[in-house]
Amino acid sequence: MKRFFVVFLIISAIYTSSAQYTEVINSKRPGFSESPYSIGTDVFQFETGLFYKSSSNEYLTAYPNTYGGELFFRYGKFLEKLELDVKITYQSDEVKNPFGPNYRIGGLSELTIGGKYLIYEQKYTDKSKEIRSWKRKMAFDKKRLIPSVGVYVGVNTNFLGNDYKEDNLSFKAAVLLQNDFTDRLVLLTNIIADKISSQNNYYSYILTMTYAINQNWSFFVENQGVFKSTDAPKFHFGTGAAYLFSEDLQIDASIRSIFFQNYSFAYSSLGVAWRLDKHQDKLVRDNSVNAKSGKSYRKKGNFFSRIFKPKNNIKKRRKKMKKARKKRKKRN
Repeated sequence: MKRFFVVFLIISAIYTSSAQYTEVINSKRPGFSESPYSIGTDVFQFETGLFYKSSSNEYLTAYPNTYGGELFFRYGKFLEKLELDVKITYQSDEVKNPFGPNYRIGGLSELTIGGKYLIYEQKYTDKSKEIRSWKRKMAFDKKRLIPSVGVYVGVNTNFLGNDYKEDNLSFKAAVLLQNDFTDRLVLLTNIIADKISSQNNYYSYILTMTYAINQNWSFFVENQGVFKSTDAPKFHFGTGAAYLFSEDLQIDASIRSIFFQNYSFAYSSLGVAWRLDKHQDKLVRDNSVNAKSGKSYRKKGNFFSRIFKPKNNIKKRRKKMKKARKKRKKRN
C-alpha cells in the first residue's frame, strides 16, 4: 500500500505534453481522406490492404479489371505536429486488346514520399465539468464548426514499373481539415492537387464522415470528386467499417461505386493497420527549476537509441526527480 501511494504521488507530480499521440491507433484506412493530425513522435505505423476495382466503360479506361495491394508507412519524429510517410502501390491490370485476347500488365504503380504538418488545432470546451446548467452542458459548441487545419506536401517518384512510368517526377499538395462535431462524429475534408508539373495533373476533393458506434466499431461514408482537364469529373461514393482489435491493431473493409454516369464502377478493399509504439511523453515536473526554464527530463543518447528508446517507467522517473530535489536543496 505504501509503495502504491508513493507511485501515485510521483505520477501526480508529473504532467505530459503530447498534442498528437493517441492511446489507440489512428489510421487513415479504410477511407481515402487523411486527418491533419500526426500519429505522434516515435511511432511506426503500417497500413496495408488488398483492393479490386472494375469498370464497364470502354472509352474512359483501358483497364476493365484491376487488383493489387498498397502499403502506407507513417512515421512521427522531431515534432509532435509533423509526420513523414511513404505510400507504395502494386497493381495488376487487364488491358483491352482490340486485335486479340486481353492481356495483363503489372508492377509498382505508385511510390509517393511526403509529409504533413498540423498548422492549427481547434480547442473545444470540456463541458463534462459544467454542473450548474444542464442547458449549457448540452449546448452545441460553435467552435466545433471551425476545423483543425493541416497541410501535406509530397513527391510522386518515378521508381515505378515499366508499364506505369511517367516522363518525370511530379508533386502532390493538399489542405487537410477536420471537424469534431461530437466525440463520436468527425468530418474530414481534403482538397488535393496531384501530379503537379506533369501532363496528367488533376484536382480532387474528399469528404468523409466517420461515426464511432462504440469503443471497437466505427463506420464511414465518403464522397470523392476528381477533376481532370481532359475528362469529365468523376464522383465516387464509398462506405465501410473498421474494427479495433487492440490498441495497436485495426481491421477494416470498404466498398465504393460511381453514380450519375452511364457506366458501372466498383471498388472494394480489405486491410489492416498496425503500429509499433515507441512513443515517449515529454515529462516536466511542476514547480521545478527545469520546468521554469521549459526543459524536460529526457535521457539523451545516440541516433538509434533516440529512435528506438523504450517508454519511460516509474523507476526512471523517481531517479530523475530525486536528482532534481537534491540540486534544489544544494542551491537553497
